[in-house]
Amino acid sequence: MIIKVQRFFFGDKYTIGRLYINGEYQCDTLEDPVRDGPKIPGETAIAEGTYKVTLAYSPHFKRYLPLLHDVPEFMGILIHAGNTPKDTRGCILVGENKVKGQVVNSRYWEMIVTDSVRHAEDMDENIRILIINIC
Repeated sequence: MIIKVQRFFFGDKYTIGRLYINGEYQCDTLEDPVRDGPKIPGETAIAEGTYKVTLAYSPHFKRYLPLLHDVPEFMGILIHAGNTPKDTRGCILVGENKVKGQVVNSRYWEMIVTDSVRHAEDMDENIRILIINIC
């Protein structure tokens, strides 16, 4: 399974993208700003690249969520629900970008993405996320 996040809006306080699963658009994403130079954990979006994804239990959220592995300069990067840049902490929030600088219906889209990852794991698929910046 390939999850792709195409980032297309790069603001001072947040980044907006679109999430695709196996080429099919699912929802929008909200992340911290993309920054050049030193990364600030919890305040900077992760680097473009391809990362392995597995489900992992989050003690903070008390449920299983998609976890990105081997992200340079970051640990514990999840795909999860949230609405504003304050909720990202370096992670990828999923939802619908119907409000400027936010995503809504986030719990629903978290469930959809998590269930897709769970199904792929059950089928012994190799799960990767590709994150790219587009202009």
